[in-house]
Amino acid sequence: MYSKLLIIVFVCFAVTCVSCKNQKTLEKKSESKTFTTPLGKKIVIVQASQKAINQYEEARQDFESDPDNIEHIIWYGRRTAYLGKYVEAIQIYTDGIKKKPNDARLYRHRGHRYISIREFDKAITDLEYATTLIKNREDKIEPDGMPNAQNIPISTLHGNIWYHLGLAYYLKGEMEKAYNAYLNCRNLKSNDDNMVSSTHWLYMILRRMEKEQEAKKVLEPITDTMNIIENTSYYNLCKFYKGLLPIDSLQNVEGAAQNDAVRYGLANWYFYNEKKKEAKRIMNEILERKSWNSFGYIAAESDYLRYFEE
Repeated sequence: MYSKLLIIVFVCFAVTCVSCKNQKTLEKKSESKTFTTPLGKKIVIVQASQKAINQYEEARQDFESDPDNIEHIIWYGRRTAYLGKYVEAIQIYTDGIKKKPNDARLYRHRGHRYISIREFDKAITDLEYATTLIKNREDKIEPDGMPNAQNIPISTLHGNIWYHLGLAYYLKGEMEKAYNAYLNCRNLKSNDDNMVSSTHWLYMILRRMEKEQEAKKVLEPITDTMNIIENTSYYNLCKFYKGLLPIDSLQNVEGAAQNDAVRYGLANWYFYNEKKKEAKRIMNEILERKSWNSFGYIAAESDYLRYFEE
């Protein structure tokens, strides 16, 4: 009897140890300080600013004080993601979905972060489902986690869902579906910032689909007098596509001012104008940068894997 009791205790202890070990493995993965890109490049996640850390701690405390509050769940996930902890943020949204399965915001944010870690199919599943949840519902402004200089939010829930869905399809090379998503985004007509960001992607998609005349037509709403608060890079690219801005004004910008959005827009322009060597050169420049989580970087990475990797 005593021997049997010892065996039972030993088995329970062993199971507990395995469970603890698995939990520690998950925690270690969630808290990883590095990310390996699909091209095999190991990225060291940069330490966030003290302000971002303080905002994260505040969001965490709010969540722990009331874990069923949907606003607390969303902001805990967002603040976690701003620290580069995308796997951990995804888990927060996943746990939130178990509590609030019909809130489109959770799928919108989780889909965004699936894009960040290059799990595009999962992003599409979430974002497609989010479109069903917002159907026939009023659109709402989405508050910024990182406000622009004017502290004016420029995006909406519906716009962000369609925008990120279009991006996920684009990154997979599914241009027709990407086009439809970005068209839905632009048709919201929320503001000029939304107009230039969605038009930029629509133009690139149509050029990739070899529909040059349709691409020119999609630029018709772009003018020199638009009120742009945040998306200056997309605005300048749209004006360049339309011939309102010379290429030199984009190429001759140095340093951080020429961000990944501009670099990728130029690389893509060379690509669909049959200047593949120049396109590859600029994409290589993007991939040498540390901004591994920017959309321009991820797009350059996806193109490089599809067209240039030897």
